Amino acid sequence: MGKKKGGKKQQQSAAADDDWDILNEAVAANTEEAAADDVKKEEEVAPAAPAETNAPSGGGMDAAAAFLAAQGIATDGGGEKKDNKKKKKKKKGGGGGDKADKPADEKISAKGKLIAERMRLQREAEEKRLAEEEAERKRIEEIERKEKEEADRIQAEKDRKKQKQKEKIERQKKEGTYMTKKQKQQAALAQQRLEAMKAAGMDVPAGGEKKPVYGKKKGSVQDKDKAEEERKKAEAEAKKRAEEEAKKLAEEKRLEEERLAEEARKKAEEEDAAKDDWEDSDSGDEWDADSDASGPKLDALEKRLKQSSIDDSDDDEDLIEKEKRQEQERLARLGKERAERERIEAEKLAELKAKEEEENKQLLLLAQKREEGKKRRLEQEKANLEARTRDDLRCPIVVIMGHVDTGKTKLLDKIRKTNVQEGEAGGITQQIGATYFEKKTLLTQTEKLNETEKFNLTLPGMLVIDTPGHESFTNLRSRGSSLCDVAILVVDLMHGLEQQTIESLTMLRKRGTPFVVALNKIDRCYDWKTCKDTPIRDALKVQAEGTVQEFRSRADSAKLQLQEQGVNSNIYWEMGDEDWTNSDFVPLVPTSAVTGEGVQDILLLLCQIAQRKLWRQLMWCANLQATVLEVKAIDGLGMTVDVLVVNGYLREGDKAVFCTLDGPVVTEIRGLLTPPPSREMRIKSEYIHHKEIKGALGVKLIGNGLEKVMAGTPVMVVGEYDEEEDIKQEVMSDLSRLQDKLSTDKKGVMVQASTLGALEALLQFLREETKPPIPVSAIGIGTIHKRDVTKISIMNEKGAPEFATILAFDVPVERDAREHANDVNVRIFTADIIYHLFDQFTRFMEQLTEKRREDAAGIAVFPSIVKILPQHVFNQKDPIIVGVEVVEGILKVGTPLCVPALGGLTVGVVTSIECNGREQETAKKGTSVAIKIVNETNPTITYGRQFDASHSLYSQLSRASIDALKLHFKDKLENEDWRLVVKLKKVFNII
Repeated sequence: MGKKKGGKKQQQSAAADDDWDILNEAVAANTEEAAADDVKKEEEVAPAAPAETNAPSGGGMDAAAAFLAAQGIATDGGGEKKDNKKKKKKKKGGGGGDKADKPADEKISAKGKLIAERMRLQREAEEKRLAEEEAERKRIEEIERKEKEEADRIQAEKDRKKQKQKEKIERQKKEGTYMTKKQKQQAALAQQRLEAMKAAGMDVPAGGEKKPVYGKKKGSVQDKDKAEEERKKAEAEAKKRAEEEAKKLAEEKRLEEERLAEEARKKAEEEDAAKDDWEDSDSGDEWDADSDASGPKLDALEKRLKQSSIDDSDDDEDLIEKEKRQEQERLARLGKERAERERIEAEKLAELKAKEEEENKQLLLLAQKREEGKKRRLEQEKANLEARTRDDLRCPIVVIMGHVDTGKTKLLDKIRKTNVQEGEAGGITQQIGATYFEKKTLLTQTEKLNETEKFNLTLPGMLVIDTPGHESFTNLRSRGSSLCDVAILVVDLMHGLEQQTIESLTMLRKRGTPFVVALNKIDRCYDWKTCKDTPIRDALKVQAEGTVQEFRSRADSAKLQLQEQGVNSNIYWEMGDEDWTNSDFVPLVPTSAVTGEGVQDILLLLCQIAQRKLWRQLMWCANLQATVLEVKAIDGLGMTVDVLVVNGYLREGDKAVFCTLDGPVVTEIRGLLTPPPSREMRIKSEYIHHKEIKGALGVKLIGNGLEKVMAGTPVMVVGEYDEEEDIKQEVMSDLSRLQDKLSTDKKGVMVQASTLGALEALLQFLREETKPPIPVSAIGIGTIHKRDVTKISIMNEKGAPEFATILAFDVPVERDAREHANDVNVRIFTADIIYHLFDQFTRFMEQLTEKRREDAAGIAVFPSIVKILPQHVFNQKDPIIVGVEVVEGILKVGTPLCVPALGGLTVGVVTSIECNGREQETAKKGTSVAIKIVNETNPTITYGRQFDASHSLYSQLSRASIDALKLHFKDKLENEDWRLVVKLKKVFNII
């Protein structure tokens, strides 16, 4: 029995050891609340445990019971069974149970204490971990709070700076000192350039342009070397400054990167420290250290984490270094690029500086040469003026002026024995023509008269200019009178002074030009007996008394009209010595351009005035004085220039300077042509070639590049000792005055003329004489080509088809151009007389306006207010025929009528108007008429039902109808009618 009991004890002891291992593993996986409850229950259960003979077995059972109880597992059933068994054993064994109680208490408390101690240590470790987590959480929250406060502060600072910058910009804008980033960069670049120029030793003025410094030409090689040294020095300084700025930027960038890397490193260390504390708190207790399975795993994991952290930190450091290196490389590259740009800029600046200095030198040299040439030229001109003598007189330039159809050209024809008059369109002089009379011609023409006058003619000849008399040629007459020495003012004896005669008279008096009045058409006097080509006094002797009285009467009338203009005059043979000496007296010479009476008198009188009064200004001078009269293309010769040489010489091969819109033109004179004596330059005849021309004479000049030469401008020649630039500047001095005449509009017709003088006259006529003025968008000279048609056809695209028109004055039109004009809807009006051209265009504009009015008639509504006459209601419905009185405005057929007082009731459209049994289109204010009103949309409307005589009828206006009135019928409405339009706009609420 004893051995069996011992075996049982050993089995129980082994079982108890197995139970403890299981309990230890279970307790390690349990929570801290279960461990705490387990310890408390174990301490309560241990004293009350029943006595057992086997102490280890009983203590283990008590501890297991305590743990099971802490886990909520019932252990009462098993305990009761054991108690019953023990009670039976006590009954069998007698009082042995009291002795076994004491050792049982001691053994159970040791096991329980071991478990309780382990539970306590685990609980403390857990509490420590939770406390550290809470502290870490609070620390992180504090850091985030501080970061948020810092971010808010930075954002607030940024907002404050933005607001301050915005206020500053607004203030600068108000003060006018605001500059954009680009402007600042430009200003900074300009300042850098200025500093570089100053550093290079250049003398930069504080403001304005550099004053020219007159110096000698010596030392040009030294100046170039000095400029080269300054350029190299400027380049070196610019490169050095660029490298310093690049280094500075790189250093600032490096410091910033180091600061950011230091902050990142500190933050990473703090996170690693917190992570290490966490791992230490989890793995530092004895229970985990005693566990053989978990220890090596945790060590390996910690080792891997540390290695990963080291690798990450190495990677971060490598990335930072890489970024720093890349940034440094980028900054270095930018620095090199900037240095290269500054080097190139410095080179360009140096080149520009050198170029500018060279240009300044050239300009100074040109200015010096020009001044020297001008000085030499003025000295030469002064010497030539002093060398003049009375024995060497030039031809006087005579201009014939007067009203249209007074016989100016006919008078010249009589002297020349030619017939230019019939060759001109309409018998009207369209261009200025110059005629040269030789001395023998003058002697032959005045032979009869000179037998009695005994006048010694010393003039070499006479040059006569025939100016147009029509009002369109004011500028041509002005040009002619500005050239002349003496003038012939032709007055029609039958009509007296006329518009252009008074205008010519005003011009001559304004310029102080002496003149003679030719009372032309004396042969128109009643019963005039023709005495061909005789002096006028001889012709009057053979006339009847009545004819002489009529002549006297008409001559006195002309004298009276001249007196009204402030001019004292008298018949030349009745003038006394006092009248001749008084420059205010003007001689009157009766003439007949048809029969020739008085022609000798006027020629001799002009010669006497020239030799007796004008000899000072007629002394020939070597200074060239020439003016362009016309620019015209001649078949076989090309573009030629008609030049009036007053003084000086023109030679073939001279370098002549002309004035054009594009600047001065220098050309070599290839030919000098003149018509035969007593022939006009306009007449087609065999020209005489000259090697040299002496003034005064009209000459046709041949050369290259003469297409754009301006009429009325001077011609100068570059002499041996003259400077070409000085001559160019002198020639262009009068251009500004002529440019105003040739300015064109954006929308308008195209004007093409044969000569520039005619073009000027046509432009002035279209802009000043026509009402309203006709705008001109393009001008041209010569034949009309296809390209001219294409140029003006753009007016169709601009919405102005009426201006797709070419006004061609005395020019031919190519067949291709006319066919192309038909294709692109361009009209070409041609005429040989300016006012005929104007009549054609005016007729076209009237037809176009009428067509547009017809097209707009359905839209335009004339304003009117009519009152129904109740005693004249002829039909009340479909159609309504009533008598009305026009209270205001104009009532027209087609006018829609309504009653605004009845909410805008539409009555109908007026289809006919009758007055006294006759139909008419309109009825004006104050008239009473009968009208028929038709309403197709509402034929049931009835007079007396929907409306009656108590309501006035109004024209139904709209915005479209008012616009049509303004555009096409503006001249049809009076001011009173426009006021009614304004009134009806308010009635119908038209904006």
